[in-house]
Amino acid sequence: MNVLVATADGTFAVDLDSEELEPAEPFEPVPPPALNLPRVVAAAAVGSTVVAVVDASPPLLISHDAGTTWRDSGRGLPAGRAVAIASGDPDVVVFAARNRLYISRNGGVFWTALTLELPEIVAVAILS
Repeated sequence: MNVLVATADGTFAVDLDSEELEPAEPFEPVPPPALNLPRVVAAAAVGSTVVAVVDASPPLLISHDAGTTWRDSGRGLPAGRAVAIASGDPDVVVFAARNRLYISRNGGVFWTALTLELPEIVAVAILS
């Protein structure tokens, strides 16, 4: 699975399994869903799964019922910049901090940091 990452120094494609990095063409980020939450930094939605990056600790709020109820996620993660959800599998979520990516393959229960560091991250998108 690949992720497009828009940074201050250009756009990169990152393979989530091998963590290989390649230059990529710029992309247009998906517009975030409208949310009635305070301190939202970024958000993404696929079906009834909604993930919001908030200016709080922990930095994520996750809903699996289109925003009716929320649970916090990401204890121990740094402040966030962007988030993306895989359209084919809404349990796969990519969270972007300032210069590092984190992935959850179980709907935000557990998070794994990728070892590579990137220039300042602006947006992310998961390629299907």
